[in-house]
Amino acid sequence: MSDHKISTKCVQAGYTPGNGEPRQIPIIQSTTFKYATGEDMGKLFDLEASGYFYSRLQNPTNDAVAAKIAALEGGKAAMLTSSGQAANFLALFNICECGSHIVSSSSIYGGTFNLISVTMAKMGVEVTFVSPDASEEELSAAFRENTRAVFGESIANPALTVLDIEKFARAAHAHGVPLIVDNTFPTPINCRPIEWGADIVTHSTTKYMDGHGAAIGGAIVDGGNFDWMAYADKFPGLCTPDESYHGVTYAEKFGKEGAFITKCTSQLMRDLGCVQAPQNAFYLNLGLESLHVRMPRHVENGQAVAEFLEGHPKVAFVNYPGLPSDKYHALAMKYMPKGGCGVVSFELKGGREAAERFMKKLKLAAIETHVADARTCCLNPASTTHRQMTEQQLKEAGVPAGLVRISCGLEDKEDLIADLAQALEAV
Repeated sequence: MSDHKISTKCVQAGYTPGNGEPRQIPIIQSTTFKYATGEDMGKLFDLEASGYFYSRLQNPTNDAVAAKIAALEGGKAAMLTSSGQAANFLALFNICECGSHIVSSSSIYGGTFNLISVTMAKMGVEVTFVSPDASEEELSAAFRENTRAVFGESIANPALTVLDIEKFARAAHAHGVPLIVDNTFPTPINCRPIEWGADIVTHSTTKYMDGHGAAIGGAIVDGGNFDWMAYADKFPGLCTPDESYHGVTYAEKFGKEGAFITKCTSQLMRDLGCVQAPQNAFYLNLGLESLHVRMPRHVENGQAVAEFLEGHPKVAFVNYPGLPSDKYHALAMKYMPKGGCGVVSFELKGGREAAERFMKKLKLAAIETHVADARTCCLNPASTTHRQMTEQQLKEAGVPAGLVRISCGLEDKEDLIADLAQALEAV
């Protein structure tokens, strides 16, 4: 499928049925797989043969969908996880351990901020948060001898800052570590971080990829370009024998293109078990088949809503990279010239109280702890998804207390604007 356009890959990649086989990806709803001999199964446990023995590690349905996402991102290998949070955790923990350090953009989703700064800190993994606008010198100063990864979001949730992928990739590679980019909001339809220097890409597939709020899931894609053995002292988990898996050295046996995902599957998924259900993978694939059709509509609606809000006297400011006035417009045009996503964030004059009154009056847009699906929804992040952050942390993440995040669905943009207008009248 490498020669085909991305829209064709959305529909066709990952699964090719043989003669008389199901046209749609089959749901292999089985925990285990039968073998004729113990020797046959033993080869799987030794990573000497490909196949399936237990769905906590791998499942044919999941692997077909993961292969499609890898094709969309231009990666070499991929795996599905139970959620986007699981994807980010596994991607980081696959190369970090107690005593490691991460450099991360401060402008990221609140749940991921908490994952890195609190939960992983309890595991002995430290983090330094840097502004997405940091200069190359400031970014370089954040690195330590024990830094093992750099993390950021292509479009941050909900501040909608745009990550300068090339700048962060240069800094990461200058210090011998990979750049991990969460590409949930633009999806590979609008942004392909690997082409700009990112090494690992993660997704909350729950969002645009699923597109209908039907199934929680995540994905990790390896670009297959980072040379782990060149920095073997930094990544012993990949570059020295894994005694928990018969002494295999992943980087030697599977090379740049297969080491990361193989270790993440055979070691972390084996031990932590945050696997995506095959039924959810099936739903995800249905969403992927129309992703290339849906994303332009989300962008069209987001652009129209952002332009309306920017001109409204009751709105203090609007964050949307598609606006020429937006701070990140130039970066957005560089990395995602077709548009970013359908999510718009803005603050009303009057702060949090005005935001609460506004949201109560909305009729089409529902108040939900969700984003990026077919139906328009909104919320006040400081009161919900970012509730655990301090006022200073909210400020650094670009999430003031009165910020409203609205995710524009697939409805008619004129109806969306009319709904916003009548709600604003009540403020």
